[in-house]
Amino acid sequence: MILFQEAYKKVLDNTFDFGDEQVAILESMGRVLAENILADRDFPPFDRATKDGIAINYFAIEDGCTRFKIEGVAAAGTPQQRLSNVNNCLEIMTGAVVPENADSVIMYEHLTIQEGWATVTKLPNKGQDIHYQGSDSPKGAVLLEPGKQISAGAINVLASVGKSEVLVKKLPKVTVISTGNELVEVHERPLPHQIRKSNSLSLKAALQKQGINAALIHLTDEKEMISKAIRKVMETSDVLMLSGGVSKGKFDFVPEVLEELGVEKVFHRVAQRPGKPFWFGLHQESRTTIFSFPGNPVSTFANYHIYFLPWLYKALRVDYPERKVVLAEPIQNKTDLTLFKQVRTFWKNGSLHAHLIVENGSGDLTSLANLNGFIRLEPRDGIYDKGELVPFIKT
Repeated sequence: MILFQEAYKKVLDNTFDFGDEQVAILESMGRVLAENILADRDFPPFDRATKDGIAINYFAIEDGCTRFKIEGVAAAGTPQQRLSNVNNCLEIMTGAVVPENADSVIMYEHLTIQEGWATVTKLPNKGQDIHYQGSDSPKGAVLLEPGKQISAGAINVLASVGKSEVLVKKLPKVTVISTGNELVEVHERPLPHQIRKSNSLSLKAALQKQGINAALIHLTDEKEMISKAIRKVMETSDVLMLSGGVSKGKFDFVPEVLEELGVEKVFHRVAQRPGKPFWFGLHQESRTTIFSFPGNPVSTFANYHIYFLPWLYKALRVDYPERKVVLAEPIQNKTDLTLFKQVRTFWKNGSLHAHLIVENGSGDLTSLANLNGFIRLEPRDGIYDKGELVPFIKT
């Protein structure tokens, strides 16, 4: 059995780059950018009006003119017009090209318009209400860099530079395997000695949040069946995520099967609670990474967030956020284990605080519906005081 810090480091030391792929712009949401996105022209590409009103040459204001004859209208999406007389104006709409020979815009709210004439009711400043060409980014500027997770705002940028397809980091192909004779399908009515599957569906749902559509397989506690299935899955999966069959019971065949299949064990059992029986290893030939979690619901759920998500972020070259929360109550950890305690968080005075959730051990799956994450508590003789900052794993 190894310490949590050692196990965490070993997991992060064993990541792979899954390569890059081109995807359609609307399929890139949430994916990790793998290329520089450059401005293909100045942004904005022309001097544009930011208000509806009139475009004037400020020289007329300086010369004492406050009443302007309207020459026409400059609408958004039409070619640039020219103001023929500096004592006149053109009506202009938001987003339209500022006319040649004009250098300021006065919005309608500061005008009265009658019979083709615009009278200024509030004097403008020179150059006001114009978004100047290239003032956001010049042509060739880097707008987005590799490693950025693509947001709705980033989609806007991609569309603006004509990126109908974008290069992103490939996501790993993941297969989730649950084991156990006691498990039945969700739609089935379990017998008194049975329970419905939940861990595998929870893992699949969590993976979907990362854009990964995992395959699901369930196996009974038969060694030959488990061996055959794992051998086949490793041929096509980058990640194999197992739930159950990894402890010390007579029917926990997974560690034995993995060893027989040539999977290199990096470690088995971590000095932590929940999730102590966690098994982690690699199959070098197929380049498959195996996360074998204990079957208890809280153990599986916790270890997914504690280990797999940071591993995934590192593989995709994305910084994994390190968070801390303020304890809302004192707590002790006089064990020799790293404890991960379920908490519900709330904001107070600008800081994120955490209340402990009452739970009934690692098999208490009902508590998972109420948590926002886990706090990490290392062994300590003294108490963790109310108000103390502790590491927080968001779920």
